[in-house]
Amino acid sequence: MKFRRRPRVESGIDITSLVDVVFLMLIFFMVSTTFTNRAHLQLTLPEARANPDALNDAALELVVTASGTVALNGRALVNSRIETIMAALAEASGGDVKQPLVITADASATHELVVRAMDAAGRSGFSRLRITTRLPEEGGG
Repeated sequence: MKFRRRPRVESGIDITSLVDVVFLMLIFFMVSTTFTNRAHLQLTLPEARANPDALNDAALELVVTASGTVALNGRALVNSRIETIMAALAEASGGDVKQPLVITADASATHELVVRAMDAAGRSGFSRLRITTRLPEEGGG
């Protein structure tokens, strides 16, 4: 006599409930996590102490214009590459990196050029760096 074999049922673990539990735990941990606000860090920021009118005549002046031109002591540089700025600073200072350097940038100049000028000054070894600003006009709203 021939018996019919029943189709074999695949046995396995039903992980549907496991996925539900893991998902609920994920939501719980995301909701219950506390985040620290870094804005409450106490910083000691520097204050300006020098008189702005007391600029030394021996200071080098690096000017960044709105058109992207960089000039050192009134002489326009060939281009605004960092290597060019560093070479001009080395030539104008005569290797004296203790000399003050004033960076003056037009309000419409790109931040990239101003940062490039600051980077060139830092790489050249200048530590007495000033960035000029102007006071807001009185009553100009």
